[in-house]
Amino acid sequence: MKKWKKSALWILLTVILMIMLSSNGKTQVVLAASDDGVILEGIYMGEIDLSGMTVEEATASVDQYVETIRQKNVTFEAVDNHYVAVTVGDLGLTWENTADIDAAAAFGKKGNIVKRYKAIQDLKHGNKVYELVLSIDKELLRAVLEQQCTEYDVQAINATMSRVDGEFVIEEGQAGQKVNIEESLNKAYEYLMNEWDYQDASIDLVIDVTQPKGKAEDLAKLTNVLGTFTTSYSSSGASRCKNVENGCRLINGSLIYPGEEFSTYNSIKPFTQENGYYPAGSYLNGKVVDSIGGGICQVSTTLYNAVLLSELEVVERHNHSMIISYVKPSMDAAIAESANKDFRFVNNLEHPIYIEGYTQDKQITFTIYGVETRAAERTIRYESEVLSTTRPDHEIITATAGQGIGYISVESAHIGYTAQLWKVVEENGTQVSREVINKSSYKVSPRSAVVGVNTDNPAYAARMQAAIDSGSIDACKAEAAAIQAEIAALAQQQADLEAYYQALEQQQLQQQMLQQQAEAAQQQVDP
Repeated sequence: MKKWKKSALWILLTVILMIMLSSNGKTQVVLAASDDGVILEGIYMGEIDLSGMTVEEATASVDQYVETIRQKNVTFEAVDNHYVAVTVGDLGLTWENTADIDAAAAFGKKGNIVKRYKAIQDLKHGNKVYELVLSIDKELLRAVLEQQCTEYDVQAINATMSRVDGEFVIEEGQAGQKVNIEESLNKAYEYLMNEWDYQDASIDLVIDVTQPKGKAEDLAKLTNVLGTFTTSYSSSGASRCKNVENGCRLINGSLIYPGEEFSTYNSIKPFTQENGYYPAGSYLNGKVVDSIGGGICQVSTTLYNAVLLSELEVVERHNHSMIISYVKPSMDAAIAESANKDFRFVNNLEHPIYIEGYTQDKQITFTIYGVETRAAERTIRYESEVLSTTRPDHEIITATAGQGIGYISVESAHIGYTAQLWKVVEENGTQVSREVINKSSYKVSPRSAVVGVNTDNPAYAARMQAAIDSGSIDACKAEAAAIQAEIAALAQQQADLEAYYQALEQQQLQQQMLQQQAEAAQQQVDP
């Protein structure tokens, strides 16, 4: 019964509408016009009137409008009244709801005749407005903030101290300012998406004040020597001395605040001539080779021992591949760019620490200053213990045709060790603790030599090869010396013989000259 009533009502409405269409010419014209492929009167997208346009014309019109918006400027106010201006197009402005153009073109033209009629009648009482939906690329906005607006950030200047002529010089720090990227991003994005009127705009960025580390009054307290250590490099060549002194200079004056980590490698890199380094001997794969910055490990080793005495927290330390001479086993700290070795430690104290480094009379010293909180009756020391020793049992001899007989380059042997380092704590002269803080293993390396064998004399070549086959570097040195002596003697004999013949030739020339002079004199007497 209900379905019959609805069908009857629908038939009635259709009949009424048909009567209206047949009796109202104006309405009939409107309905007829609704099928001509253009957008009806009174349809807008945003502020753009789409009336009478085809889909293509409407799309072009909105595109043109959006392009004018893309040319609008957005100015960001950064730190200290500095401004960065970009166009909205630089921020990736795009028109998102292009599909609504099709909806606008279909408005009043789809559905049953009643819905179409109602849609047309609604346009007589008010416009149909589709929202113009635009979007900003948030990542492009972020890039502008990070790459352009942060150029004007003012970095905080930490309080500093230096040691000049045995006295500390302290300077107070200064606060800095920087753009808060995340808060500025959210603020700018929210404004452009929800508040912007599509005109030139200005946005104040969120600026954070950054406080400097340390205060002059706190640094003035760093007068206590927490630990100091000295090593000698008196046997080093000129280049190695320069490397040690340069590395010490780069670390000197370091100020490390509580909780901060200090990296020796980061403080003294890169190992280049531009950074003050020279080629000098260093360990590589069990050999001593020249490398830029050779000897720099003496810097890290000296600092390591000063850090131990200061009882700072060591987070990375490596022993050398082979034993060194300027500290006892397990008291060294190697660094190597190629092997990613570093010496790092953390200031685990409640106060900052200051590192003073200097070189004098071919000795390097590091002293760490801070606020002493350890009891006066408490003392610490470190003891090196050798656990095992391995001595080389052979020698290595390498022949080279690139050098003549007599050339011998010898590299000393290195004894292998395993060792550990003890930390011993005493109070009032009584030991209260003893602990191992590191263990080290040093490779054994046999004595080796490179021996020249290049010669045109088969007898010399055979003698030199026999010495090499003996496996004794000393035998090679002796044979090479003997051959060199023979070569020198033969050279002297040759020189003496050449001198004799030169003298004899000179004597003969003089006799000829005397004879010629006598003959000339005789001709003058007897014309």
